[in-house]
This record gives sequence, structure tokens and C-alpha cells, in this order.
Amino acid sequence: KQESTGTSSGNVFLEAPQQLAKEGAWLLRRCTKPNKKEYLKIVQAVVLGFLVMGFVGYFTKLIHIPINNIIVGGA
Repeated sequence: KQESTGTSSGNVFLEAPQQLAKEGAWLLRRCTKPNKKEYLKIVQAVVLGFLVMGFVGYFTKLIHIPINNIIVGGA
């Protein structure tokens, strides 16, 4: 009974890397380089994301500094 379990688990250890390699090769075949229009759209989205996150962080800090001074400054 244990031998059959050992061979099936060994089979799983061989199948998993083979499946990963097969799916990785499939993904690389499906991928294409973006053209100039797609690339500029991606760059625009990334820059917009950086700006939004920067402003969120800045305004969060701007709000928390006076609150922190009220709490800590009174001591």
C-alpha cells in the first residue's frame, strides 16, 4: 500500500515542473511587445498612479501633523 502511494507522489513531483514549463512556454508564445501607442498608455497610467499615491501620502501627512502636535504637544 505504501509503495503505490510513494510512486504516485513521485509522479506528482515530476508532473508539476513539467506542467509549469509547458504553461510558461505557452505564456511566452502568447506575449507580444507593445506598440508605441500601447506603451505610452501604460506609461501614462503608471505616472498617474504615482501622482495619485504621492498626493494621497502628502495630504495624509499634512492632516496627521497638526493632529499629532495637538495630542503630543499638550503633554
